[in-house]
Amino acid sequence: MTQTLRLDRLRHFIDRLAVLLDENPDEPTVLERGGALLAELVRHDDWLPAALSRPDAERYQQYLLHVDSRQRFSVVSFVWGPGQSTPVHDHRVWGLIGMLRGAELSQGFRRSPTGQLVVEGAAVLLEPGQVEAVSPRIGDIHQVRNAFDDRVSVSIHVYGANIGAVRRAVYLPEGTEKPFISGYSNTFLPNIWDLSKES
Repeated sequence: MTQTLRLDRLRHFIDRLAVLLDENPDEPTVLERGGALLAELVRHDDWLPAALSRPDAERYQQYLLHVDSRQRFSVVSFVWGPGQSTPVHDHRVWGLIGMLRGAELSQGFRRSPTGQLVVEGAAVLLEPGQVEAVSPRIGDIHQVRNAFDDRVSVSIHVYGANIGAVRRAVYLPEGTEKPFISGYSNTFLPNIWDLSKES
């Protein structure tokens, strides 16, 4: 017997976050209240379609789940194959990362007075149900990797823009920026709005 996906959880999260952003809150409020909404979503692992949690043998996958009609935010599932990691990169907008399945390690970086990148603090281990925030204001440069070498991990990322279209940067050790636009791994959006299939 197949279990029905609880897509209502994702729809509820999208609605509540849009309502929050309609209030034009400052960034600390977005990160605090939005983080609580994301924590509630990733507390449950019964809503993400299988097609949007498939790993790739070569590199991590970034599946777009939803983008706000005004591009105020986007919701993305990151799927990490065993041992996969990102380069050191930034976001240029606020972001929230919620762990759905498995675990990931995030290592922060900062620029030294000479412009080089240096490690900032210990790596943060994110486990299911936990949420971490990033932004240019509180720290925006990091490297993320699957905490496991033998299994897939999945995290849900929410950004204050259509993140796949944002011009941002990856960083070389001496601090040189290499511009990139990430795009998304999927070609089509999931149809989470067809309520006719739910009764």
